[in-house]
Amino acid sequence: MTILPLPYLHLLFLLPFDVISQPTTNQNDQTTLLNVKRFWSNPPSLNHWNQSSNPCNWPEITCNATTITGITIYNQDITGNFPPFICDLKNLTHLDLNYNYITGSFPTSLYNCANLNYLDLSQNYFVGRLPDDISRLSPDLRYLNLYGNNFTGDIPVNISRLSKLSTLKLHMTHFNGSFPEEIGNLKDLEVLKLSFNAFTPSKLPESFFQLKKLRVFIMTEANLIGEIPSNLSNMESLELLDLSVNNITGSIPSDLFLLKNLTQVYLYQNNLTGGIPDSVEALKMQIIDLSQNKLTGKIPDGFSNLMSLTNLTLSMNQLSGEVPAGIGRLPRLEDLRIFANNLSGELPPDFGRYSDLKIFDIAENNFSGKLPESLCYQGVLKGLEVFDNNLSGEIPKSLGNCSMLKSFQVYRNQFSGVIPDGLWKGSRLERVVISGNLFSGELPPELGPILSRIDISNNRFSGQIPTGVSSWTSLRVFMASYNLLNGEIPQDLTALSNLTNLLLDGNQFSGELPATIVSWSSLNTLNLSRNQFTGRIPVGLGFLDALTALDLSINNISGEIPSQLGRSLVLLDLSDNNLTGLIPSRLDNGAFITSFLNNPGLCSDDPLLGLRYCSPRAETRSSGKVSAKIVTIIASIATILLLLAVLMTAYVIVHYRRRKYDLKWKFTSFQKLNFTESTILPRLTENNVIGQGGSGKVYRIPVNISSEFVAVKKISSKKDLDHRLEKEFLSEVEILSTIRHSNIVKLLGCISCDNSKLLVYEYLENRSLDCWLHRKRAPSSRGLNGSVRHMVLDWPKRLHIALGAAHGLCYMHHDCVPAVIHRDVKSSNVLLDSEFNAKIADFGLARILAKENELNTMSTVAGSFGYMAPEYAQTTRVNEKIDVYSFGVILLELTTGKEASHGNEHSSLAEWAWQQALDGAPMLDALDSEVNEAVYTNDMTNVFKLGLWCTSKLPTNRPSMQEVCQMLLRCSVTAAVMAAGAGKNGGDVADHFPLLKVENV
Repeated sequence: MTILPLPYLHLLFLLPFDVISQPTTNQNDQTTLLNVKRFWSNPPSLNHWNQSSNPCNWPEITCNATTITGITIYNQDITGNFPPFICDLKNLTHLDLNYNYITGSFPTSLYNCANLNYLDLSQNYFVGRLPDDISRLSPDLRYLNLYGNNFTGDIPVNISRLSKLSTLKLHMTHFNGSFPEEIGNLKDLEVLKLSFNAFTPSKLPESFFQLKKLRVFIMTEANLIGEIPSNLSNMESLELLDLSVNNITGSIPSDLFLLKNLTQVYLYQNNLTGGIPDSVEALKMQIIDLSQNKLTGKIPDGFSNLMSLTNLTLSMNQLSGEVPAGIGRLPRLEDLRIFANNLSGELPPDFGRYSDLKIFDIAENNFSGKLPESLCYQGVLKGLEVFDNNLSGEIPKSLGNCSMLKSFQVYRNQFSGVIPDGLWKGSRLERVVISGNLFSGELPPELGPILSRIDISNNRFSGQIPTGVSSWTSLRVFMASYNLLNGEIPQDLTALSNLTNLLLDGNQFSGELPATIVSWSSLNTLNLSRNQFTGRIPVGLGFLDALTALDLSINNISGEIPSQLGRSLVLLDLSDNNLTGLIPSRLDNGAFITSFLNNPGLCSDDPLLGLRYCSPRAETRSSGKVSAKIVTIIASIATILLLLAVLMTAYVIVHYRRRKYDLKWKFTSFQKLNFTESTILPRLTENNVIGQGGSGKVYRIPVNISSEFVAVKKISSKKDLDHRLEKEFLSEVEILSTIRHSNIVKLLGCISCDNSKLLVYEYLENRSLDCWLHRKRAPSSRGLNGSVRHMVLDWPKRLHIALGAAHGLCYMHHDCVPAVIHRDVKSSNVLLDSEFNAKIADFGLARILAKENELNTMSTVAGSFGYMAPEYAQTTRVNEKIDVYSFGVILLELTTGKEASHGNEHSSLAEWAWQQALDGAPMLDALDSEVNEAVYTNDMTNVFKLGLWCTSKLPTNRPSMQEVCQMLLRCSVTAAVMAAGAGKNGGDVADHFPLLKVENV
């Protein structure tokens, strides 16, 4: 290279920039690019493409000498079809249009790009089948990426004739046919991704395992069956193998770990059996995930030689024996998850000493002995999950200095001694669950700043609740049942405004309960039973709107029950005390039949409670004659007002009819009704509007003097009713007039004229689910200090709503003939009656399927952001699985409290939830903190996971609504049992946050 002498360098600045840095292009190529811009309707992202500038200076264009060789337009919101003349760029070798909105079928015009070697059309909206003659693409093509489109059918056999391919990415493309074994003929192939496609059940072709240059092979969730071929060793270049989430059977091939270049293996969620191969030569191995299979035998000693291993996940198998000592000395091990096996023996003592150990999850095994002292030796341990074992001894003092620790769960073991002081104060500690051990000592006066959950139940903690308890400001759940705690309940404990669950039953507390409840605005479960409390029940407990479960049984509490108690209580136990007087009227009913036992001084007017009968209530006796006079006066006033109302109504009707004399209304009823259109029409005023939908307003209309109401949806237009709204109206009438189900809103009738349509429904008092979940007009109450508090749906109500809505959709999908797809399932279309029974509403977008399970082609895409299934947003071919997806979003709303649009401008709640799971974040962190009751944690987690399943990207991977109903019913039964007093938070898969993988696409 010639270097200019320094005195001449300044001459470079006198030359035009293009001359020294960029080639120029010919006029024909520039014209072609400008035509491409016009073809795409001049997108703003390409404004700099103009006649006066050199295309070689455009950032999307690559040039060589005087010709254009490459186009890269990534994530520029390009819409429309593929430009059929793009191959007029005769020297084009590189074309990348990924992450746009390009539609249409696969562009066969690309066959004219004779020099193309790189083609990326991924993450667009291409549809249809790949053409059988796809081999007509350039013979020089080395990179082909079509992932994230909507291609269906088979992968054509002729794709194997593109003999120079080194990368083939066809994952997440909705293929539902076969994939050709001839792909094994692509001898230069290095990357093969076919994952997340609903292929017909297929075995892995042996030909694939002849690809000696293949480095990355991913077929996650691809409907694979049968065994893995035994000739794995032929794939001598293989670095990453991912066959997870399939139905692969048989044993792991003995030569899997003989692949010397192998770094990552994912075989989780299959049906693999037998032992893990002993021979290990894959010394570059970094990640091994064989979880959720049926593997037996021991963990191979050879794993101790994998010096590059960072993640080892063998959880949820049937492995036995001890953990090889050498695994504890692996220098790069960060994540060990071997929970839910039959492993035993003592743990290797060197875990954490030689590596940056971050996750240590050995729960649900039979390990014995002590915890390794060096677990947090490097100071980076985040999760310690060792519950449900037979471990003993004291907690290592070194854990008191573990500043990164987030989760410390050692429950149901035989640990003893005191918890290191520093552990309680960890700056990142979020949960401490140590119940079911032999721990002793006193409660700490100070906690970490974000510690939200403490469960020390069934231990030997003693002493009083510390005076500094008011500093525990982040605490949400405090469970200390069955210890040796004593003294009085300090007033400061009631200052914890985030506290939702407080369980102090089975201790030795005494004295009176705090008379003033300061800030328990979030408290929904309070259990102080089996102590020695005296005094009266604080009146303040009756003003806690969130409180749904209260247990003060087996104490020495006396006095009367405050009349304010019971505002929102579902569970109440005041038995075995010294209470006296009347049962408050709101509690004096059969729903609380066991709530007052063994209180001889109590009386009731309800014989179901089994208490002595009370004399007439004092307020009734003292107001006899006065009440009669007041009633007479009120009755007279009411009669006059009623007469005036009737006269006014008659006047309005007559006036309305005269003004609207030219309209001919037709009233069609679907059952016997006690009103007509003349009752409805005059009351369609703004004062009665309760909602606004996409097609019109919704009114709350009184229909008789008994304060009965109906809901009326008005669909109207300034002109004659437009075609779309007319179709919606007819669709809703056609469907709802034939459907009869307790979880589907009743259509009572319809009223129509030339330019308006009215649908008359039953009125549901509690409006829609989204009002309650997202504080949109949800009922509220005023607290003692005058502040307005929004009422929160507790978990039993949420589960009841979920089950009801699921029953409604299940009826539509499986019991209606023909089946019905709703197409717009969302929380605002789940209505609630006075008992919070859910009813599916708004069928304006619903369609009837001609045949069961047959795809139905929609002319337009409709629905709401956040609820639309991926395939529905991208194509018009749908089945009932789009409703399952939308219902899954509702389950995520119910469990997280977040809106369906939660996320950034490019994501939704479902995407956020999946990302949480795939990142390995604790699922409990995703749950709604307002209803995260300890006794329901498992159920909430399971429903959250059900929501994830329902929102799987592939429709075939989603459950049916029948399966959803069965699982929700199981959760509902469990919740009822837990609510009855079991109160134990057992182990669950959600406690482990198992390692999930995000594919690097």
